[in-house]
Amino acid sequence: MDNKEEAKVKAENMYTQQMQTLLQIQELEFTAIELNLYLDTHPDDQQALNLYNSVVPQLKKSITDYEQCYGPLFNFGMASSQYPWQWINSPWPWEM
Repeated sequence: MDNKEEAKVKAENMYTQQMQTLLQIQELEFTAIELNLYLDTHPDDQQALNLYNSVVPQLKKSITDYEQCYGPLFNFGMASSQYPWQWINSPWPWEM
């Protein structure tokens, strides 16, 4: 294999790894969003809150790993919650 072919294979492998990492982020985002919506109507569901709080650090790590390798994805952050789900206890942004 010559240098040109090696560079092409390396670029394809890097692209594949980038896409796999991005897919993992999308899956974790979907899970976090769905749990967020569920917890808005079921704030006392401890099991769902525990799952949400376990997904958030995984998502943050995946995003950090992606951004270190490929550049930024977002311009906003995410936060975990204490029990019960805290979002419903404060005024929502459109209520302020």
